[in-house]
Amino acid sequence: MHNEIYLPRLIDKLVALKLESFGAICIEGAKWCGKTWTSRHHSKSAIYLGDPSRNFQNRELMKLEPKTALIGEVPRLIDEWQEVPSVWDIVRHEVDNRGKKGQFILTGSSTPVQKGILHSGAGRISTIKMRPMSLFESKDSSGQVSLQSLFDGTFEAKATPEIDLQTLIELTIRGGWPGSLGLSYEQYSLIPKEYISSIINHDIYRLEGINRNSKKMQNLLRSLARNESTTASISTLRKDITEYENDNLDNDTISTYLTLFERLFLIDNQKAFSTNIRSSTRIKQSDKRHFVDPSLAIAILGASNDDLLNDLNTFGFMFEALCERDLRIYAESLGGKLYHYQDYKNREIDAIVQLEDGRWGAFEIKLGADAIDNAASSLIGIRDALEAEDAKIPDVLAVICGLSNFAYQREDGVYVVPITALRP
Repeated sequence: MHNEIYLPRLIDKLVALKLESFGAICIEGAKWCGKTWTSRHHSKSAIYLGDPSRNFQNRELMKLEPKTALIGEVPRLIDEWQEVPSVWDIVRHEVDNRGKKGQFILTGSSTPVQKGILHSGAGRISTIKMRPMSLFESKDSSGQVSLQSLFDGTFEAKATPEIDLQTLIELTIRGGWPGSLGLSYEQYSLIPKEYISSIINHDIYRLEGINRNSKKMQNLLRSLARNESTTASISTLRKDITEYENDNLDNDTISTYLTLFERLFLIDNQKAFSTNIRSSTRIKQSDKRHFVDPSLAIAILGASNDDLLNDLNTFGFMFEALCERDLRIYAESLGGKLYHYQDYKNREIDAIVQLEDGRWGAFEIKLGADAIDNAASSLIGIRDALEAEDAKIPDVLAVICGLSNFAYQREDGVYVVPITALRP
């Protein structure tokens, strides 16, 4: 099952570790993000439940003769397990019977309704979330600066490769889809558009068996794209749809559609940070809205290369989403999590990385080098205010930037790191 052209992913180490620790693992995430390729890399046999060959023969075999479908060299890959939701219980039961580790790898690009799944799989099946490629994984980041080094004090200043605005826009339009690597602009710009079309016209019906109003879903998706990298509430989305789409969606309908998008791993919001900070100031709890990859927001808006070049305000939000996508991937590969910060004193931090040991870093994201001074001042101001409140202060202050060719630490202690030089 090993593929000679497989491009390593940051979750490979975690996949290997969990196969040694559990009877089965489930790799879930957005379509086309590379789950099957990674799973094939770690497996020795496979059955593909989404394969339409012979009238979906594999799917029927799993339904009628699950014991037969599970036979094969281990780890055995069961791709798109949600096509037959009973697979979860079947695998859990088989893991119990065999009493061995590393028996199965399940992959899923949607979360089925839990009806009919009787057991959680706790202790037998461990779930791993996979996302599109970061710039480091797609080899568009030099990886000269590690996120870990900012926390550990091992950071070293470095000159980094030249980068221009046109390249950053192209990387954001292309997104982190493995199938887009090596394609021309004309080719890779089509992939996110096809992704959205597939979700609206096929996947939502297959997930639910209900014909939803595709026009209303598209209107909501456009509103989400206009509000990418913001904390827009459902009420804000509703007003936006009324204003821009001349349509009316009630709050319940919006909530239902958002849940569907989450189950399909189409959206990947950024939670608010508050744990262990002990600030006396009330902290807002709104999620920051994101698609799983900024290329989807760009495709939904129909924005071209030239459009973004001539509208840097819009591209600024998309660039922020790109950086936060990568920071999330890097943080999770270190066992950490990504958040954002907002409080009722109008203090905001674009991204918070919290490591497993509780240390946390505050990151501002800026496209141009001319905004670094203000971003650094903002971070220092928030840190000093938190300290005055006897709250837990960040261990790291950093500005992640786009148009810079040097990674360094300023005299005030704030790190400056180009996103195209970062790795975990």
